[in-house]
Amino acid sequence: MEPIEYLWKDRKRRLGLPLSFTRYSLSEDRLFYETGFFNLKADEVLLYRVQDLELTMTLGQRMFGVGTVCVHSSDKSMPHLDLKNVKRPREVKELIHRSVEEAKERRRMRTTELLGREDGPDYHDGDELDFVPEEDCDAD
Repeated sequence: MEPIEYLWKDRKRRLGLPLSFTRYSLSEDRLFYETGFFNLKADEVLLYRVQDLELTMTLGQRMFGVGTVCVHSSDKSMPHLDLKNVKRPREVKELIHRSVEEAKERRRMRTTELLGREDGPDYHDGDELDFVPEEDCDAD
């Protein structure tokens, strides 16, 4: 098993210093969240499931050069992940955005797939918003 190559790592910061047991990291296909010292909790979000990114910087956060990047995803176990008090939050948000786009491109996802329905693969209901997975499309 080869180790994961991380594109970015940081910790939740207090007063601008990494004095927390909450760690965040980004690989080319996943965003990781890990917290705890004695009892460890780890979770991850697959990047192709990310739907939206949001940046929040309060006055106090701006004073210490940190901010919160909110990740909204279609992941059932973690639909909302806040990367709280991370250093250089604008750069982090942009890095995650680029990584999400690359992950979706690798999976050949289209924008319409993000509007896919929860009720399964029956996507031919006769309206003009039907989506057809790329593997079902005829090559011209």
